[in-house]
Amino acid sequence: MTVGDMLLATVPMARTLNLEFLETTSERAVVRMPDRADYHNHVGGPHAGAMFTLAESASGAIVLAAFGDQMSRAVPLAVKAEIGYKKLAMGVVTATAILGRPVAEVVAELDAGKRPEFPVAIEIRRADGAVTGEMTVVWTLRPNA
Repeated sequence: MTVGDMLLATVPMARTLNLEFLETTSERAVVRMPDRADYHNHVGGPHAGAMFTLAESASGAIVLAAFGDQMSRAVPLAVKAEIGYKKLAMGVVTATAILGRPVAEVVAELDAGKRPEFPVAIEIRRADGAVTGEMTVVWTLRPNA
């Protein structure tokens, strides 16, 4: 089962928005949201909440791709998120997530008994390539008790 398949199977909101997981590696995750009228806001583009969910889902995909082998001893949790809407998004939008710290560094902190935190940076783009939003999600790996 791919990371995208796992998220679609376990995260109802990802299914609700019909998210497509195009790439999920420990270096990058790319997730696309189709253009559907029931996702639109008052100006005809994707609703801000739908774009937030798209970007957060991309961040979750890269976290699972990078740290899936740690799930037996830690739970990934989003700590905080900040999003900026830069341009009007219209049509299909794609979120690309990049991990902000080396995987080995985060795992070393977990090995040392710490609860590591790490940022994931996400860009949201429309089909013409214009960046319509930028988001940062800070994640942690909470060690199992």
